Amino acid sequence: MILIFAVTYLCGSIPFGLILTKIFAKTDIRTIGSGNIGATNVLRTGNKKLALATLILDVAKGIVPLSLLDQLSYIDDTTGMQLVMIGAFGVVIGHCFPVWLKFNGGKGVATAFGVLIAAVPLSALVSAATWGIVAGFFRYSSAAALSAAAIAPLTTLLIYGPMPALIIFLIAVIVIARHKDNIKRLVAGEETKIGQKSKAAKEPQQEGRDDASSQHSE
Repeated sequence: MILIFAVTYLCGSIPFGLILTKIFAKTDIRTIGSGNIGATNVLRTGNKKLALATLILDVAKGIVPLSLLDQLSYIDDTTGMQLVMIGAFGVVIGHCFPVWLKFNGGKGVATAFGVLIAAVPLSALVSAATWGIVAGFFRYSSAAALSAAAIAPLTTLLIYGPMPALIIFLIAVIVIARHKDNIKRLVAGEETKIGQKSKAAKEPQQEGRDDASSQHSE
């Protein structure tokens, strides 16, 4: 079980958002917007293709290791599910607290969704619908993610039972805790909406325009 956790942690710790933006955008995503390495912040670079690629790869981090683990678990269903859920927890911990980035990674939404798809697919469907409804009405990615995370343990408990629900609950707590700054901004009415550049992303652009203006005036 320790080996399963270690391997899945390493899989989850691959920072695709950081890697893609460094290679193709020649920038460090941690210096843009919220500083997060996830797809929402990658979108703030203005590169939708990189944001989509980041989203797909982060989701895949949850799906691929757990799917392989499920195929390799030639044990009874209960034990197999336990191993998969240990792997699920390892993947999300790896994404949120990667050793390569001094344990400061993403918020875990996309990877947690990949985990739901692989381990508890019906819960994934409910969470995806919840995300879509909240995002569609309010245009806040963070509010949609928090809602989807909050409902996942309940649907897992009702459909799959207490053991998977416990792990999904722990994952949901991590995802929600990683959104503490977003929660503060939501309460204050200062949260950035989907497709809108954050203040932190706008400031460097404004500084560049001010510098150009001052040089021109000189």
